[in-house]
Amino acid sequence: MKKSLIAIAALAATGAFAQSSVTLYGVADLSLAKASNVSTQLSGNGTLNNGSSRFGLRGTEDLGGGLKANFNFEAGVNAESGATDAVTFQRAANASLSGGFGTVLLGRTLTPSFYGVAAWELTGAANYSVVASQFSFAGSASRNNSQISYTSPNMGGFSGTLGFITKPDNGGNSKTDANLIYANGPLAVALSYNKVQNTEKNWALGANYNFGAFKVAASYQDPAGVSKGFTLGGSTTLGAVGLTLDIARDTEFKDTNTLVEAKYALSKRTFVYGAYLRDGKGKTLTSTNQYGVGVRHNF
Repeated sequence: MKKSLIAIAALAATGAFAQSSVTLYGVADLSLAKASNVSTQLSGNGTLNNGSSRFGLRGTEDLGGGLKANFNFEAGVNAESGATDAVTFQRAANASLSGGFGTVLLGRTLTPSFYGVAAWELTGAANYSVVASQFSFAGSASRNNSQISYTSPNMGGFSGTLGFITKPDNGGNSKTDANLIYANGPLAVALSYNKVQNTEKNWALGANYNFGAFKVAASYQDPAGVSKGFTLGGSTTLGAVGLTLDIARDTEFKDTNTLVEAKYALSKRTFVYGAYLRDGKGKTLTSTNQYGVGVRHNF
């Protein structure tokens, strides 16, 4: 009898475990970088890295009836030195509930504005993205602390996220951050919007279209303040090689950033890349040229 009870308990525990999963994931990225008036050096998590190295844990528990509980903790690591971010999980620290109704998320996470820009931007929001270097992500940082957000389910390619940060969690001024995205077939279009209370709004509207042999992308950017402008670019794939040309023009300051990127896939998870970035500083400051070659492995 006792052995039977133990066996039943073990089977029950196994069944409960099967309803949950935890995944370890991350990125290892290093490059050799050269900038104007600076000697070539190894770079970890710099502008001439495709992405910043990191590791994270994400997990989900099936609560039944289509409802799931989720979490995500992500930490940055500099693969050049082994140093971690000053705040351990400053890349992500959040919990969420998801189901047929969508997703409700609480905590630190990438902003809705970021996801809106990433929906059409050609480099996958690489560190050297000229869209981000010129206009940030619709004029905002890529992450929010203390965010309360709702993301709708995908409805025929349409989805949206509304994020909110309360006054006490944002220095006395609440923040609204949102996107509307349509991504279906060859077309992706997204509107990003964010505004801190008592300040001017930031917004961006962008799109890309995949013609098969090549893809084009364009956007209009109107961040808070005087700055505003557009982006325009294209990319193509030749076998295992991907090529991208992207420009971002601030029409108010007559400032143009230009990127040329090449990537070669070694596998589904690993690629080598080369990038040339010209950071225009307008008429009053000196432009800079930066070059980098590196390798990125996703795990």
